[in-house]
Amino acid sequence: MKKLKLFDFVSMTLLTLVTVVFVFPFYWVITGSFKTRLDSLKLPPIWFINNPTLESWETLFKQPTLQWLFNSIFISVVTMILVCAVSATAGYVLAKKRFKGSKVLFSMFVFAMALPKQVVLVPLVKQISFMGFHNTLWAVILPAVGWPFGIFLMKQFSETVPTELLEAAKIDGCSELKTFIEIVLPIVKPGIAALAIFTFISSWNDYFLQLIMLNTRKNLTLQLGLATLQGEFATDYGVLMAGASLAAIPIIVIFIAFQKSFTQGITIGAVKG
Repeated sequence: MKKLKLFDFVSMTLLTLVTVVFVFPFYWVITGSFKTRLDSLKLPPIWFINNPTLESWETLFKQPTLQWLFNSIFISVVTMILVCAVSATAGYVLAKKRFKGSKVLFSMFVFAMALPKQVVLVPLVKQISFMGFHNTLWAVILPAVGWPFGIFLMKQFSETVPTELLEAAKIDGCSELKTFIEIVLPIVKPGIAALAIFTFISSWNDYFLQLIMLNTRKNLTLQLGLATLQGEFATDYGVLMAGASLAAIPIIVIFIAFQKSFTQGITIGAVKG
């Protein structure tokens, strides 16, 4: 009993320390956005806000920050919806439909997961330019729609759908689309929730592709816009911290919205092995 209590105490202490380590950067960014410019640069650092001010936030919103924020949200939300739709359907077909070349096709998706974006950058830029989407928000959205990881993930979840249910639906006269919507989707819902979070975060933080595809100031995302606020000889870190705080809000909202289904998805994946 004493060993158990000691274990509980040690584990809780370690978890508390780990939590503090992970939460501290977020705390530092939030508090830094309300500090004066001098206080944010002081050494040793000021751990608490002595003279709170909205100066950094006012400076931030003198830029086209709301337009940048809208661009980031639009790109991430549309990408998330399209990736989930394409991955769910493709994963279901690869898992439950047997056709010639299905294994080869799935192997190609698995191999594509190992390719870094830099390898396909040149042909990708040429293709996007040929289609007339360069320097538009769609130039960042379209390359992510066929995300190989999303198709791989949804194929694994679709394999948990009992074949007997699909056969029973077919006997009852359900069309392929109705079977997918009313039977398959509710079963793989946790996987879609997990994929939605992964996709939103990946798209939100995809600085590299956004940097290559977007040029004009009005089309910049929040991440690119904040990067332009860094001066060559001096940088207002309070403004950058305010921008980082603003950029963290959509990530937190998405995770809270899908938290329950995301946890179920991780649990199902763990049990399935």
